[in-house]
Amino acid sequence: MRKRWLLLVPALIGAALVPADQSPPAQAAPVPSPAERVAKLTGPESINDTEARFGLKATDLGILWDNGSGEILTAFGDSYGSGWTGPGGGTGDQATIDWRCNLLLRSKDRNLSDGMTLDSAAEDRPGHAKQFLDCKKVDRDEHTVIPTAGISVGKRQYMQYMSVNYWGPAGSWFTNYSGFAYSDDNGETWTKDADARWQNTTAWDDNFQMVALTRDQGYVYMIGTPNGRFGNAHVARVPEKLVLEKKAWRYWDGRTWSPQESAAAPIAVGPISEVSVQYNAYLGKWLMMYLDESRASVVLRSAKSLTGPWSGEQVVVKGTDYPGLYGTFMHPWSSGADLYFTMSQWDPYNVFLMHTKLTDDGQVTNLVTDPGFEGQTGSTPTAPWQLSGRGGIDRTNLGHSGANNAYVRDSIGAHQLQQTVAVRPHHTYRLSAWMRTAENNSETMLGVRTLRGKTIAQETGGAHPAYTKVSVDFDSGGESLVQLYGGFFGHSQDVWLQLDDVVVEEIR
Repeated sequence: MRKRWLLLVPALIGAALVPADQSPPAQAAPVPSPAERVAKLTGPESINDTEARFGLKATDLGILWDNGSGEILTAFGDSYGSGWTGPGGGTGDQATIDWRCNLLLRSKDRNLSDGMTLDSAAEDRPGHAKQFLDCKKVDRDEHTVIPTAGISVGKRQYMQYMSVNYWGPAGSWFTNYSGFAYSDDNGETWTKDADARWQNTTAWDDNFQMVALTRDQGYVYMIGTPNGRFGNAHVARVPEKLVLEKKAWRYWDGRTWSPQESAAAPIAVGPISEVSVQYNAYLGKWLMMYLDESRASVVLRSAKSLTGPWSGEQVVVKGTDYPGLYGTFMHPWSSGADLYFTMSQWDPYNVFLMHTKLTDDGQVTNLVTDPGFEGQTGSTPTAPWQLSGRGGIDRTNLGHSGANNAYVRDSIGAHQLQQTVAVRPHHTYRLSAWMRTAENNSETMLGVRTLRGKTIAQETGGAHPAYTKVSVDFDSGGESLVQLYGGFFGHSQDVWLQLDDVVVEEIR
């Protein structure tokens, strides 16, 4: 079908007639180079020989934070000893796998170019890392207790953990609550605070069941997601000295900090899971790293403020290169353009140290993910883009820039490409895109609507025989999530539209 179109429309083959005043498209910053594996940190043949030193053959996560005293504390989730056979968690003879719901190890290593040395562990006996937070190990009650973030305030260490009720289908799990534990002896012993908990709802959709923790200007910030891998990100904060006072926490509602958790507005569109957030002095921006389950990739976003606006996703690691990847956490001692982070893989169910380079192109912060469709690997649009009507992806250098562009083509009805983005309520934005159309296309459209389908702003027009930049400004009003779209409405003739280099930028 696609080849037939190219034969029927020979004008589309060859160089596009690009306007002389074209400018390069804005891209989200930072734009990382592909990540590389530095070293295996845990398990057999790892640089730390964790099986012999700590009774640790298999583990996941590897949550990192600076303890404020010259060490990095590293928390792991469900972990197993020599009886584990793999791949994945919980495999092997239950009597011999030495299952611990969580572990904590320490590192003083500042030379990360050759890996991260794990120097010591919280132990229950010499050579055996202990489970430092109790868990019932009862399915459909409390199957496990897994750390999701840690932070130090003074000499006290705070740990945020989730109490998992049960594991569901791939990418889904269901939590009883999330909560804080604290340690005053560098992670040797921990106390769960029964009052510092975020109880999950009966619909399993509380927005702070898994979190990242960071500090800024006297506050501890908590960037939260629901249980599982498919929710949006929200943010809350509390004065550093009041971390355990749940009533002192305030939730960003898009304009101010509200005492009501239910008022929290999304700051980034999911699917987001196992999120890590830290300030990067090299870029002068905040970075957010997480697994995007829909793209099977580890991605980065950047922002000048923790409340946003956050850029579109930039892929750091692809699941096609590292199958079963998840659980990425930025190393606090990364410096300059070098970003180090831990990453887990389901097989071999161990943790690795990864590295990527950061660059900043100096252009505007683009809220759109995959704005030039260069992340599309097939002829049918995939996440984060959705196709409404008929169309696909050109992968034959027909775009405004790069190798790819999207297209819609049919004769009757609305045909659009669309994507949901997070915006700050009551701010002004500009949506722009490059369009090229058939000469008989009289009803093109580029616009923004609410998730309920109400149009916020739309620019309509006629044919664009050469790639033309089309723009429309809009006020987000009370919305924190909006859907952008580009396409046309056909009446009776066969028409088409190509779309490329889509940008949403905050202008005030």
